Formats: sequence, C-alpha cells, structure tokens
Amino acid sequence: MTKIISSFAIGLLFGLGLLVSQMANPAKVLAFLDIVGDWDPSLAFVMAGAVVISALGYVLARRRGTPVLATKLEIPTRRELDPRLILGAAIFGIGWGLVGLCPGPALTILTVVPGQAGLFVVAMLAGMVLFRLVPADWPQAQIARAAQDTHA
Repeated sequence: MTKIISSFAIGLLFGLGLLVSQMANPAKVLAFLDIVGDWDPSLAFVMAGAVVISALGYVLARRRGTPVLATKLEIPTRRELDPRLILGAAIFGIGWGLVGLCPGPALTILTVVPGQAGLFVVAMLAGMVLFRLVPADWPQAQIARAAQDTHA
C-alpha cells in the first residue's frame, strides 16, 4: 500500500511540475520547438533543471545502494543504439513537434482539454499496442534475412 500511495504522490508532483513549468501547454512547447519563428527558449531552463535533478537522483540512488520502496534499483544499463530506439525517438519527436504533447503532459491535461489530449492519448495507446506487436529483433532480423537472400 505504501508503494501505491508514494507512486500516486510522485505522479501528482510530476503532473504539478508539468503544469507549473508550462510543459503541459502545447502552445508553449510548440513555441519552444519553433527555432526559426517566434522562439521561446524558456522551456530549455525547465529541461536543464530536470536533467540536473534527475542526475542528482541517480547519484543519490547509487550511493544509497538500496531503494526505499522496492527490492532492487532499476537503473538502465543499455548503452547501444539500435534501430528500434532510433525509430521510437523519431516518432516521439515528430509527435511532440506536431502537436506539442508527449505522454506525460497529455495525461496531465487529459481532464482539462479532453478533446486534444484524448485524441493524443488514444493514438499513444495504439502506438504502445503496435510496439508490442513488433518483434524485439526487428529490423535486425529483416536485415539479416535480406543479407542471406542476396548471398544465396
């Protein structure tokens, strides 16, 4: 029960941070991404602050060694870039640039602007389902098969 309550509290804090920083405001995000138009660099400071806080969190978590509400630390260890990661990042960036929303802010404003955010969340959930349907070794397996076919 403690884990559920703390997860809820952390989610509320995250959502509040998105609202206060205006990261959940699609117009503000689009103004930040429009570097050739009427560029608004203020979200760069928000992102820099988030990176610093996250880095400190990782340092403190590693120093502590054991988590407070879990059995082990879940710190990512993968460092290689693969086509799925690059494709996912590209899709994320294109979606963010087109509508000014990404998953966190979309869920945060879902109750405030249900039309725009709702459509985005439905598309996001469809993308998550499609991602699960794509084999983990795609497109490496496709490339390997194509290479075998050309050598045969």
